[in-house]
Amino acid sequence: MQAPLVSVICLCYNHEKFVVEALRSVFLQTYSNIELIIVDDASVDGSVKIIEEVLDDIDVSSTAEETQNRAFELPNSPAFIKNQQNQGNCRAFNAGLKIAQGKYIIDLAADDVLLDDRIEKQVLLFESLPKEYAVVFSNAVNINEAGDILNYHYPVDKAGKSKVDVPQGNVYTEVLSRYFINTATMMMRTDALRQMGGYDESLSYEDFDFWVKTSRHYLYKYQDEVTTMKRVVRNSLSSAFYRNKMNPHLESTLQVFYKAFELNTSPAENLALSRQVSYHLRLAFYTQHFDLVFSFNDLLKKLDSTTKLTETIVFLSKNKIKVYWFYHIYRKIKRWFATRLR
Repeated sequence: MQAPLVSVICLCYNHEKFVVEALRSVFLQTYSNIELIIVDDASVDGSVKIIEEVLDDIDVSSTAEETQNRAFELPNSPAFIKNQQNQGNCRAFNAGLKIAQGKYIIDLAADDVLLDDRIEKQVLLFESLPKEYAVVFSNAVNINEAGDILNYHYPVDKAGKSKVDVPQGNVYTEVLSRYFINTATMMMRTDALRQMGGYDESLSYEDFDFWVKTSRHYLYKYQDEVTTMKRVVRNSLSSAFYRNKMNPHLESTLQVFYKAFELNTSPAENLALSRQVSYHLRLAFYTQHFDLVFSFNDLLKKLDSTTKLTETIVFLSKNKIKVYWFYHIYRKIKRWFATRLR
């Protein structure tokens, strides 16, 4: 039987420094049946030109050593979608999803890097699982902008295995409770992704909503290997959570919380959700998004989970007490200590 087709949707926005390495990590996979779809979301740097040069000159850009025993020639010509206006991650990804033909899909940010055997290993695992599984995910090594190793997503032992127990199977309550899945490592079952309508284009980011909706109905499988190098960059999409300026991520998170509230079926799930709502209420206060403090508090009331602390924060928010710069300094000190202890 022919190996199943895997669609890699590579999203690029101002990634001129990193996109070549990301694309080459797809070309150098040990797995052969890959469909590459590149979506540039109206980059204003040199990303488009660089991508076009890579696609025009794939073979010349590699060495004999790199191509040895590698499936360098993709069976399908890469597709390149160039948005004329910035659409945001969710809409840009869905443009690629519309034309994707693979049984499985990888959402690849153009600053991340796939290890050479990632797709081969993940397909092998996925093919051994029943259809109740919608996602395979794994460990990752975090790298900085220069490509230096920072740390591992899950700390590893000498054998490279995770030192912590990673949730798998029915992970819905865990998804509500905390962030533990490295999005960059996921391989998704295409039919499950399409069944939920792709990414919600009304949101500013995709992963939390995807986890909530799919984990309610499907199972997740953890692969205890490092398969991906995740790039940690300044001014990343996730860093917007902690800014005191316009913060669409907090608004999107609130939308997903309400979706989860409708999906919840047990007190344990409501408790897990209330903890996350409380955390984001505090974050909205620290970053001076006072209207969102009230909105998160409204949901806590529905969950019957207001506390003296949240009531105090609501009172401070009504009086527009600003603490952002104290919070900003706290985060800088925390990052400094984390760097020293690494």
